[in-house]
Amino acid sequence: MRILVVGGGGREHALTWKIAQSPLVDAIWCAPGNAGMAAVAECVDIGAEDIEALAGLAQDKKIDLTVVGPEAPLVAGIADLFQDRGLAVFGPTREAARMEGSKDFAKQLMLDAGVPTGKAEVFTDYEAAEACILKNKAPYVVKADGLAAGKGVVIAQDDEAAYKALKACFLDRSFGSAGEKVLIEEFLEGQEVSILCFVDGEDILPMAPAQDYKRIGDGDSGPNTGGMGSYSPVPVLSDEDYQRCVEEILRPTARALATRGIHYQGILYAGIILTAEGPKVLEYNVRFGDPETQAVLPRLESDIVEAMLAVVEGRLAGKSLQWKDDPCVTVVIASGGYPAAYKKGYPVSGLEAAGSLAGVTVFHAGTSLGDGREVLTNGGRVLGVSALGADFAAARDRAYEAAGMIGFTDIYYRSDIALRTLEV
Repeated sequence: MRILVVGGGGREHALTWKIAQSPLVDAIWCAPGNAGMAAVAECVDIGAEDIEALAGLAQDKKIDLTVVGPEAPLVAGIADLFQDRGLAVFGPTREAARMEGSKDFAKQLMLDAGVPTGKAEVFTDYEAAEACILKNKAPYVVKADGLAAGKGVVIAQDDEAAYKALKACFLDRSFGSAGEKVLIEEFLEGQEVSILCFVDGEDILPMAPAQDYKRIGDGDSGPNTGGMGSYSPVPVLSDEDYQRCVEEILRPTARALATRGIHYQGILYAGIILTAEGPKVLEYNVRFGDPETQAVLPRLESDIVEAMLAVVEGRLAGKSLQWKDDPCVTVVIASGGYPAAYKKGYPVSGLEAAGSLAGVTVFHAGTSLGDGREVLTNGGRVLGVSALGADFAAARDRAYEAAGMIGFTDIYYRSDIALRTLEV
């Protein structure tokens, strides 16, 4: 098979790495890819949101299956375009992608289906939203309705923070059209888990759970990011609660989509919080998580391409997945200043030494190749260091040992990823 992977981040490198292990695969192309993906695939300089050019590439290269990494092209309708041209694509259609593209749409679907989630009110102007804050008590969760690169959600611990978040959406238009509609949700207390799930209509195949770290600083301090680390499995999630997530959240959601006439094909990502009342949904995404994918896929023993084909060809029912017992810990290495302003173009050292450690895989996120073929920083999140170990302590030690071998100017990473697993 000839595979095209759309995207150029850590998630896409992990997907490409895993796809390359399949005996079904003969060749892989990535668009636009990164320096790490270039080692296992041919990278083509086409942006992930240039869906017309991507369809042309798939036709030109006679691609058998296109795997879409980021959410933006899915929300823009890349799956619809590919299907219209007779091209096999792993990812939901534009209408199905509203599960991530519109938090209001997802919330209403969950409420209609009886899926446990937080209460929310929806607003389209600042004054009405401000009035909601005045009549309620903090903390609040303020969410821009549309795509905001992981930065459109604010947990406001007081009224002032809530007003600031509303001002960013409605008055400053920090998120453009994504902030024209805003949800104010009740704050839910508990630990968060992520479950990625293959979906083909009403048939689902859940993956191993993961937990990620959204804040930039140790102890979950500072602003939200795209994710600073992850681990899998999740000790705090009991087998009973995992099954509740599958039967009370994932399966009813797939059924509710089908009831609305929406045939969902691809990955559905559930961001779940473990409250005292049981698991509840915080958000849905319509693609593999980042960096959860980098912690989940190293544990997957099954052929990921076979699972993707089962979804695309409508034969997911009855499929199963096999997993390594070893836990995996992923530490994200970022550019200093991220998620605010940061500089690019610094040479990266120590990649070969870090990647040579037993059980370690270094996934590239924001990297490029310089004129001398050296690896350069090219993003806020630069690398994801994933390590398998016999237990969480071993996996964590190995991940941080590898991270310590890597260097570039203004390098930054959290020191507490997966620390809580040692306390369970």
